[in-house]
Amino acid sequence: MDMHLYALSTCPYCRMTKRFLDDHGITYELTEVDLLEGDAKQAAIDEVKRLSGGASFPVLVAEGEVIVGFNKSRISELLEL
Repeated sequence: MDMHLYALSTCPYCRMTKRFLDDHGITYELTEVDLLEGDAKQAAIDEVKRLSGGASFPVLVAEGEVIVGFNKSRISELLEL
């Protein structure tokens, strides 16, 4: 499954999402937006806004579905855990 997580390095819900995925052995691409600089940072912010309609974190994109926030039950359902 193709997954991408947009997160902030200081966000507790982002850390909970990363830990949940890691604990279940899920492979995902990670972008920690606050650690980026310049154009790369702005591009990531623009993508998060496009995907989620806002600037909330974390934003998990899996199989075309966007999950905003740490929604353990929806992530579990999507991953069939």
